[in-house]
Amino acid sequence: MHIVVDDLLGPEIVNFLQDHIDEMQRITPPESKHALDIDDLRKPDITFWSVWDGAQLLGCGALKELDDHHGEVKSMRTEPRRKRAGVASALLDHMIQTARQRGYHRISLETGSTDFFMPAQALYRKHGFSYCEPFAGYEEDPNSVYMKIDL
Repeated sequence: MHIVVDDLLGPEIVNFLQDHIDEMQRITPPESKHALDIDDLRKPDITFWSVWDGAQLLGCGALKELDDHHGEVKSMRTEPRRKRAGVASALLDHMIQTARQRGYHRISLETGSTDFFMPAQALYRKHGFSYCEPFAGYEEDPNSVYMKIDL
């Protein structure tokens, strides 16, 4: 398994991200969907990684710079057949290490509050994230939870 910065141009990642957006639209009310589309993920304040095993795409995630000391986890997704195989943990560790190297003091994230998102919340708690108030323009929403880790 290797993690690479991705330019978001390959058909595999484009399709993978479209599946992510489609899934979020199916399970999250439109006013509560915060998943970024591919054009937003290409913005210069976002670093996007994909995770590969040879030629097989296993997962992806992004780190958005909110300011010089604060980042936000975006677009975490694991290939459904590879869930609970360590892909998301490896990528999240990589993102935390990158944030530390950049001098961030905190990483925050928004994720869903329904049962579908419980494995994601458990992953973040396992890596030291705790629940917090909305940040960076997010507002209280019964369909969202907010988490942070101080570095």
